[in-house]
Amino acid sequence: MMNNLNNNPNRILITGGAGFIGSALSRYIIDEKKDDILIVDKLTYAGNLESLQPISANNRYGFEQADICDKDVIDKIFTDFKPNIIIHLAAESHVDRSIDSPSDFINTNIIGTYTLLECFRKLYFNLPEEERANGRYVFHHVSTDEVYGDLEDDISLFTEDTKYSPSSPYSASKASSDHLVRAWNRTFKIPIVVTNCSNNYGPYHFPEKLIPLVILSALSGKDLPIYGEGDQIRDWLYVDDHARALYKVATAGRIGETYNIGGHNEKKNIDVVHKICEILDTIKKREDGKSYKEQIIFVKDRPGHDRRYAIDAKKIHKDLNWLPEETFETGILKTIEWYLANKDSWCKNILDGSYKLERLGI
Repeated sequence: MMNNLNNNPNRILITGGAGFIGSALSRYIIDEKKDDILIVDKLTYAGNLESLQPISANNRYGFEQADICDKDVIDKIFTDFKPNIIIHLAAESHVDRSIDSPSDFINTNIIGTYTLLECFRKLYFNLPEEERANGRYVFHHVSTDEVYGDLEDDISLFTEDTKYSPSSPYSASKASSDHLVRAWNRTFKIPIVVTNCSNNYGPYHFPEKLIPLVILSALSGKDLPIYGEGDQIRDWLYVDDHARALYKVATAGRIGETYNIGGHNEKKNIDVVHKICEILDTIKKREDGKSYKEQIIFVKDRPGHDRRYAIDAKKIHKDLNWLPEETFETGILKTIEWYLANKDSWCKNILDGSYKLERLGI
C-alpha cells in the first residue's frame, strides 16, 4: 500500500490498472501528471504487471491485488488510500469470452461495480461537508459503445443520448453497470461521470482482440480468421488517446455527464487485417516472400455479431477540448512496431500462459 501522498492534487484509484487501457492510463498519469495513483487489479488472465513495469519504481505509484467484488477488502483500500477520484476500468471485456462464460461477466461487471459504488458512497459521505462541497470527488465509470447495440446504416453515429440495445452478454453486463452508476448518482447523490468508448488498440493489448491477434498470428505463420465476410465496421481509438481523454473527464468533466470517446477512424474488419498484412509485408517480410494476406481465412460469424459501431465525439471536444492525436495509419504502424519489438519478451510471456491464440466464443 502506498502511504506517502506527497500533497499532490489528486489521489486516483484505478481499478483494472494492470489491463490494457488501465496500464496505458497509469503510465500516462505517472509520466505526464503529478497525481498519486493506486491500482487495484485482480490479475486475471488479462492483467499483467509487466505492462506497469515502466512506472513501477515511481513513488507516486501503488498497487494492490484485489477482487473488486470483495467488499471488505475494497472498503479497507478506500479507507487507507482515501482517493478523491476513482476511475473504474476493471471488467471482463471480450465478447467471445462472454459467450463461453457469461457468469464471469455478470459477477465482475455488475456485482463488482455495485461493490465499488457502495464503498465510494461510504467514503464520500463520511467526508466533512465542506470538503465534499469544495473538493473534486468523482466516480468515473468507463464503459463501451457496445451498450448501444449496432447501427443499422452507414451514416448514423452513437451519441450520448442513443438508446441502449446491447447484443451480447458482455455488452448487457456493461449496460447494467452503466445504469447502476447513474442510479447511484440520482438516488444517493454521489458524484459520477460515465464514458463510452469505441474499440481501443495499441501496445500491451492482450492478443485475444482482433489487432494483436492478427499481428501475432501472422508472425507465427498461423491462419488469420475473419468472422463472416469481415464487413463489420468499427471505430478505432488509439489507447494513448483514450488515456488522455479518461484523465480529462475524470479531472474536469461535468458531474453527472456522459462523454462518448471515439477515434474518428471507421474501418471494416477485413480492411484492418489487410492493412496489418501490408505493413508487415513491408517491414517484416515472410521468409517465402509471399504476402501475409495468404494466411487469411473466413470462418463462421460470431453469434449476435453487431455490424457497425461509430462514435460521435463532438461533446468531449466541445466541453473538454479533447481530440485524438493518432490517425489509424499512424497508430497501427506504432502498434505493429511495438509488437515486433516485444515479440520475444512481453508477448512471449503472455503466450506462455493459458491463451494460445485460439478462437473463443464458438
